[in-house]
Amino acid sequence: MQVPAELRYTKTHEWMRQDANNEAVVGITAHAQEELRDVVFVELPKVGQAVKQGEPSAVIESVKAAFDIYAPVSGTVSRVNEAVANTPQLVNQDCYGKGWLFAITPTAPAETASLLSSEAYEKQIKA
Repeated sequence: MQVPAELRYTKTHEWMRQDANNEAVVGITAHAQEELRDVVFVELPKVGQAVKQGEPSAVIESVKAAFDIYAPVSGTVSRVNEAVANTPQLVNQDCYGKGWLFAITPTAPAETASLLSSEAYEKQIKA
């Protein structure tokens, strides 16, 4: 299973990548999208919305059920991936690339330290 080393992970299967603009780009892991199977709907947060680490920020629906997506860090939503809203299958096709969900401008960058490394996340999903 793909677990890119450059990303940080939550115990609830979200990934976060710090980009060049100091934004935290968020998506779900390959493990999560495999569990969900066929994603049919994505409800993204609004740009400008405040989010708190560990609290629901988006919703992904599959043919099986709906799942909350939790913010990996606190901050303000700076961008959303409209392509995923229009084509939810992108989450299944490219969860670490074109299937990203939203970006946060962090207000508490130190929260990143509480996220899992790729090694720690791999141990969690194998347990």
